[in-house]
Amino acid sequence: MSKKHPIISVTGSSGAGTTTVKTTFDQIFRREGINAVSIEGDAFHRYDRMAMKAELEKRKAAGDATFSHFSYDANVLDRLEEVFRSYSETGTGMTRHYIHDDAEAEKRGVAPGNFTEWAPLEEGSDLLFYEGLHGAVVNDEINLAALADLKIGVVPVINLEWIQKIHRDKASRGYTTEAVTDTILRRMHAYVHCICPQFIETDVNFQRVPVVDTSDPFIARWIPTADESLVVIRFKNPRGIDFPYLTSMIHDSWMTRANSIVIPGGKLDLAMQLIFTPMVNRLVHESKRA
Repeated sequence: MSKKHPIISVTGSSGAGTTTVKTTFDQIFRREGINAVSIEGDAFHRYDRMAMKAELEKRKAAGDATFSHFSYDANVLDRLEEVFRSYSETGTGMTRHYIHDDAEAEKRGVAPGNFTEWAPLEEGSDLLFYEGLHGAVVNDEINLAALADLKIGVVPVINLEWIQKIHRDKASRGYTTEAVTDTILRRMHAYVHCICPQFIETDVNFQRVPVVDTSDPFIARWIPTADESLVVIRFKNPRGIDFPYLTSMIHDSWMTRANSIVIPGGKLDLAMQLIFTPMVNRLVHESKRA
């Protein structure tokens, strides 16, 4: 953690909505004139697409049915920690990009399913923004939570998360429901042991809760909309949070605990703007003073 070079880390599992959070932060950065550099969790996967398939087959043959991108050892978390530490100390570090599709391939000049070369971050930035699976990991070897100045967790309730993954993978990747179900089952061990513990470390959590029936996510015909959802926002340390202001500014919101507020799903972007704009400005102001 460094006042001079602050780090914001957004953590959530695949399909949880971390990309939407990044879009909101991009709006804050643009409006407030903040020069942020971003790194993506995908960049720190250990294997490219073909190597991951081979490793999965190898693990499966050895009787390991729990290996996935959620797993610690499927990622180079030491490199991610190195980037966090380097940025906090010097304002720079090394990263790369994972190429998902043809559009990214055309932009980066690397075939889909592969990584670009490691390259230094842009110099002269005000802060570092991370979005991915492992931004608040604390285990026997890694402590990313200690290096980030603002940690945000984004997680839908589990049935909603499954619905989102099933629909996304079927629509964009052509998978069958059965294939996505196998992936979900394979990821559950790492979800419990690698993903969930991070939300204890985060400063603010956003949990989306549908208010329609999601009893069987494997037959759901559509993803519940924002208007069919509520969002629970939990602050690890509520000191300094102006809850009366938030509940007055966000229509139909209310407090459920001394550190928690519930908002309509359609008000998520507004809530993030209200909560994080002063936090980001404070981080940047303190960094410039340092």
